Amino acid sequence: MLRTILIIVAAVNVLTGLQLFITPEFFYENVPGVKMLGPLNIHFYRDAGLSYAASGLLIAWGWRRGNYSWSVAGSVWPVFHALFHLQMWIARGLPLDLVAAVNLFGIQLPAWAALYAAWQLHKAQEGIS
Repeated sequence: MLRTILIIVAAVNVLTGLQLFITPEFFYENVPGVKMLGPLNIHFYRDAGLSYAASGLLIAWGWRRGNYSWSVAGSVWPVFHALFHLQMWIARGLPLDLVAAVNLFGIQLPAWAALYAAWQLHKAQEGIS
């Protein structure tokens, strides 16, 4: 199950990264809450896309090679991104709205699930208790 979580999150991250890099305007126009962060900055979205793609590739590399330290490393950026979005949600007053739901299902759950799965597999691999 943990390996399945890793490969799903890896695929989602790579696909998200490609979408951000290739069609940043689509992401800006269609993801709830994005417009509230300010005007479209193509350079920023493409940088974020490359970060997502790199994260997904590292997670997948660890999955493929059975060396989960790579997957842990690939989980770091999405977790930092999730922490930043958690801070933004708190600053907004903790509303339970569409933006919060997108944050929960699109950012928080995948990031934390990947880190948890990668860390559990890494610990088992290294004999860490």
